Amino acid sequence: MGRPTDLVPLRYVAVGGRGPEDVVADARGRVLTGVEDGRILRLDNLADPAAVRVEVLAETGGRPLGLELLPDGGLLVCDAERGLLRADLADGTVRVLTDTVAGERLRFCSNAVALSDGSVCFTVSSRRYPLQHWIGDIVEHTGTGRLLRLAPGSDTPDVLLDGLQFANGLALSADESFVIVAETGACRLTRYWLTGPKAGRGEPFAENLPGLPDNVWRGAPDGPVWVALAGPRVPPLHLLHRATPAVRRAAARIAVRAPYRPVGTIGVLAVDDDGTVVHHLTRNRSGYRMVTSVCEAAGHLVLGSIWESGVAVCEPPTPK
Repeated sequence: MGRPTDLVPLRYVAVGGRGPEDVVADARGRVLTGVEDGRILRLDNLADPAAVRVEVLAETGGRPLGLELLPDGGLLVCDAERGLLRADLADGTVRVLTDTVAGERLRFCSNAVALSDGSVCFTVSSRRYPLQHWIGDIVEHTGTGRLLRLAPGSDTPDVLLDGLQFANGLALSADESFVIVAETGACRLTRYWLTGPKAGRGEPFAENLPGLPDNVWRGAPDGPVWVALAGPRVPPLHLLHRATPAVRRAAARIAVRAPYRPVGTIGVLAVDDDGTVVHHLTRNRSGYRMVTSVCEAAGHLVLGSIWESGVAVCEPPTPK
């Protein structure tokens, strides 16, 4: 994978709410994010600390996680409590696209991507644990994550992949032949083929990542896929995953009751459509913790975190 380079933070920008879990950039370099109280925010002028503006665009009434800007100006919102939503950024109205799958209530909807045919692929991280107990799924290693697809005009999604280890961020390949799924609990990226001779099949895309992949983001089709690493690899956790289901369940019960504090090591990766890592940036003893998202905006890297109350603006990587 090569030697990582330094991730250099330039400034911290408070957003007036806790947990800007996902960050996505629009064509004008503005950054959108969702916070714990259900608001969808837009951050403008991040390159100028004195002129940063935070604007409320919508309120979901739940807990927004992954976001995806649509070509018509709308916004897809994966809400951990309400399902897959669409927000109109012009008037702030929010409607539910789907909140059930196969007769089961859709909870812990995590991230989404829009395809050019109007369909939407999105993930469910866990069918056993809610967002507030996410660590229980990571510890128990439930394999109950899913990749789903919602066809245009439908309110009933199809299951494309099941048995995923905490399915999380999504990104499309440049030609839309496959979708990349982050499996946080397995420290890997998985590829699901949408077209071609392998259509309908999943396979490893990038394995043995140096941390827990969370949200992923792709700006330009010819650009890399950025992967946020929510934390470094934890060797004892991987050993626990080899234990019996009963042992893992017992450990998960302890984990969800224990106070959690993320470590001070943060990182992001960028990969190409072959799964090759083209950038690996890390920082130890960081004051900004648990990076759950990353995007490029106005010539900088912008980090989001479900733990913090703001975003971090960092130097971009040196071109290779």
